[in-house]
Amino acid sequence: MPQMMPMSWFTLFMLFSLVLILFAIMTYFIFHYSLPPSSNTKSLNTKSFNWKW
Repeated sequence: MPQMMPMSWFTLFMLFSLVLILFAIMTYFIFHYSLPPSSNTKSLNTKSFNWKW
């Protein structure tokens, strides 16, 4: 492997970078995250804590 010319290393780097970017784009657009139906009508319940030391 070390005998490979530098242009070949750059080509491998570009290939793996392109595959990584395409995989990230595909996983971003394939999954459709939906909210639970009950959360659309109700507001989120927040609790405030009073810390007593």
